[in-house]
Amino acid sequence: MSARIVAVVQARASSQRFPLKVLADVEGRPVLGRLLRRVRGSTACAAVAVATSTREDDDAVARIAENEDVAVVRGPLDDVLERYRLAAEILDADAVVRLTGDCPLLDPRVIDDVVRRFRETSADYASNVRPPTFPDGLDVEVISRAALERSARDAALPSEREHVTVYIGEHSELFSSANVAHDPDLSDLRWTVDYPDDLEFVRAVFRLFRGREEVFGMEEVVAALAHDAQLAELMPTRARNEGLALSRAEERPRLDSGG
Repeated sequence: MSARIVAVVQARASSQRFPLKVLADVEGRPVLGRLLRRVRGSTACAAVAVATSTREDDDAVARIAENEDVAVVRGPLDDVLERYRLAAEILDADAVVRLTGDCPLLDPRVIDDVVRRFRETSADYASNVRPPTFPDGLDVEVISRAALERSARDAALPSEREHVTVYIGEHSELFSSANVAHDPDLSDLRWTVDYPDDLEFVRAVFRLFRGREEVFGMEEVVAALAHDAQLAELMPTRARNEGLALSRAEERPRLDSGG
């Protein structure tokens, strides 16, 4: 019997760098709504769910998911790993595809490619981020239920709880892994939404593909950037994985002291 694989999108209203970003409008729909409509284009996922917190300000996140006819799982604000464990349990998933709600340009074909690699290799974990060769904002990680449950049981650092797959990445002796790479390397392209100027770029892309918002692909955006200087000028340039770097910096004193 084929494994049941479910896409789970983590999203919250209280982003430190850009509060309410997943609720921001992109050509008539919120960032999260745009993402969910594109994720549903994946043929590899049996279902799609949003994992948000139990805080009152995330009621708006839950409403977007419900409006898009997507399941909602609610758990601790900062323990995102536990939210994923809950989602896997509630949705009876054999594996989950980890996606983030601030990436509305995510290409469902990329999801399918990573899930295919996961199935072909029978790995505990498959992704397109170790190392990254796709645009920032097209990150896809597939985690087996067993690997997710072990991580949720054993991960102790705040960064491991918040960023979900850090524990897996740092314990290669425990988990088998596989990667999907893109040639040429496109990891210098930034298509995620962490700041207001990121949002302006995303809005411009959706305007460019008006009428095809749910079906345009990564390669079409790459081609547009190569031929449209104004669009390329709008795309911000920042370090990848800023959130993880900030989390690690905050806990570094504790680690250095052995606490």
